[in-house]
Amino acid sequence: MGKKKLTIDDIFDDDDFGLLDSNVKTSTVKTDEQRLIESFEEINIFIDKNGREPGKSSMSEYGLQAKLKNFRENEVQKKILKPYDKHNLLGYVEIEKKSIDDILNDDELGLLDAENDLDIFKFNHTPKIEDRQETDFVAQRKPIKEKDFDKYEKMFLQVHREIKDGKRKIKPFTNIEKNLHVGDFYLMNGIMLYLESANLKKEEWEQKSGNRIRVEGRTRTVFENGTYSNMLYRSLGKQIQKEGKLITNTKDKIEEDLFVNSGLVKEEDVQSGWIYVLKSKSSRKEIAGIQNLYKIGFASESVDLRIKNAKKEATYLYADVQKFATYKVYNRNADKLEALLHRFFAKACLDIDLFNDKGQRLNPREWFVVPFEAIEQAIQLILNENIIHYEYDPSQEKVILKG
Repeated sequence: MGKKKLTIDDIFDDDDFGLLDSNVKTSTVKTDEQRLIESFEEINIFIDKNGREPGKSSMSEYGLQAKLKNFRENEVQKKILKPYDKHNLLGYVEIEKKSIDDILNDDELGLLDAENDLDIFKFNHTPKIEDRQETDFVAQRKPIKEKDFDKYEKMFLQVHREIKDGKRKIKPFTNIEKNLHVGDFYLMNGIMLYLESANLKKEEWEQKSGNRIRVEGRTRTVFENGTYSNMLYRSLGKQIQKEGKLITNTKDKIEEDLFVNSGLVKEEDVQSGWIYVLKSKSSRKEIAGIQNLYKIGFASESVDLRIKNAKKEATYLYADVQKFATYKVYNRNADKLEALLHRFFAKACLDIDLFNDKGQRLNPREWFVVPFEAIEQAIQLILNENIIHYEYDPSQEKVILKG
């Protein structure tokens, strides 16, 4: 009889000394992230079973409720757990997407560091990966035609001169909605940028702990290197927060800012009037005793000429007035801006009856009980075209986002 051929199984089974025995050891130690996810999954399972969030009907249920509360208040944990949030318990969570540069730079063990032994690939005149701007920011920039960029170049040169002359300052950039405005200038990685426009709208996310509201939209941002981008408003703000600075306005910028075009007065621009803010010098008790009382008005000519005979006119409460602030208006109807400000502060309009020497009753409608800072803020919101998202709250004496 022929000799039986050995199979591979026969070879492995013929191991008298147990040389091939191997018990694969698996680690049962869980990472902090795994424990966090498992804890969150307990809440998901409870909701799958009961169709509601955990409450206080039992100790175990109360424990789940407490965990959920902690998750919602911890921004770091929310970013880890959001991919497992099938019931939208955490609401909107902004998670930064890693670019290819981020992935390549995340090399703690130096596995990708080949500079020491691959000198043939070393370039001395090109930026290293760590010196580049983030891909998601640079990739959205597009070149502007030279003839179209000319007007922006003049603006950037003007701002550089104003910085040099001390008319503008460079400061840290913090709050996005407070400091990121259309028509203003900023620095990003040493490059000046101009926020030309923004298609902003108010967005609302439903959350168990309460709805959140914020402003978002696409922007058109022009850079002094001849490029532009259409980044999202908040993405642009975060980039400036991370790698940039705020360039302050000049003291007279607001006087020169109420017009439609680029933000710099040109020879062809036509001044269409003035918006002014006045304080009354009236000695009447019902007037003198009111704090933060201002008249917001419009003049087609000189404001000084307009208020020359204030004490003889009902609109000025038959008293002299103090010129508190004036704003030049270019290329648009100043009286319409006046009307817009009046509507915005309508809830704070002075409601008082006065009588002149002839006993005639007067009810002035252009005087408002509102802090001057709120008036300035409203004007800025008009310039930024964000006024539709805000309203004035007389109880708080503040300009607030609409609810």
